[in-house]
Amino acid sequence: MSAVAERLDHHWDYADEVEVLTFDMNGETFALEAVIVQEILDLLPETAVPGAQPFVASVINFRGKVIPLADLRLAFGMEATEATIDSRIIVIEIDLEGEATLVGLRTDKVNEVTTLSKTASEPPPSVGMRWRADYINCLVKRGGEFIILPNLREIFSARHEASGSAT
Repeated sequence: MSAVAERLDHHWDYADEVEVLTFDMNGETFALEAVIVQEILDLLPETAVPGAQPFVASVINFRGKVIPLADLRLAFGMEATEATIDSRIIVIEIDLEGEATLVGLRTDKVNEVTTLSKTASEPPPSVGMRWRADYINCLVKRGGEFIILPNLREIFSARHEASGSAT
């Protein structure tokens, strides 16, 4: 397991605060731990991958490397939307199956790097959620809104298993 993945898995366990990058998708505010963010990019040309799951249906060229481009909207059952002038790609590095992997994430808008407090976080409710609870690490209340910290490892491993078992 990479050092980044090790810190990500246990950050909330030993820290009272975590630095995150917030971004919007379909009117919801999400956050990623800043330690996994490699770069924020303007939209790039995409190459479709025939037969790929819609969630990761294309790849982009990131500094000479071909990396998958994921649309978390589709993982959360949201409608795909057209790109706007504010749309960005967040390139992250996550541990998938013991290997550090670069992935691009489509967003509607990148907001800010900020610090979130563990005391303001709650696990996702087991009732009334429109999304799979295992796809969410926690919800953090800030002001009058909730910021969603997605469980990227679960999202990508579930999607990987689904594509691997398709016949």
